[in-house]
Amino acid sequence: MPDAGVRLTLNVPLRWADMDAYGHINNVEVLRILEEARVHAFGQPAGTGLPGVEVALPIFSDLAQDIQALVVEHRVKYLAPLNYRNIPAVVEVWVSAIKGASFTVAYAIFDPVTKSKCVIAETVLAFFHEPSGTVVRLAESKKAQLEPLKGVKNFKS
Repeated sequence: MPDAGVRLTLNVPLRWADMDAYGHINNVEVLRILEEARVHAFGQPAGTGLPGVEVALPIFSDLAQDIQALVVEHRVKYLAPLNYRNIPAVVEVWVSAIKGASFTVAYAIFDPVTKSKCVIAETVLAFFHEPSGTVVRLAESKKAQLEPLKGVKNFKS
């Protein structure tokens, strides 16, 4: 299957505190970078924070107040050390799967200087109706918003 989906390219700042004793970005902090990339790409959840810059695709920011976007699963593969830089890491984001009640966001994190691919990852997300405690199916409008970003998976299932 060719990678037909559009990839969003984002710059996510690295923090001094993200570095481990070897000068690499700590593996735990990579998950924060993924979270930042998701928020830059899809918006912050409705009702959180103050208005900020426009995002590429406001999937989260227009959710009903009682609906939450929750992480179901992370999968991360470290290909090479991501060294601390005082310039942002380059993160490509796309959608690798759209299902009835979940979708998968795929990522590639690149060193901003060497351009080497350091991390590939995927995050499965679902929408959760907080008052009832149930997962809700993806609305057709959400699926339509996500479809242009659909490309290949980083991991074989």
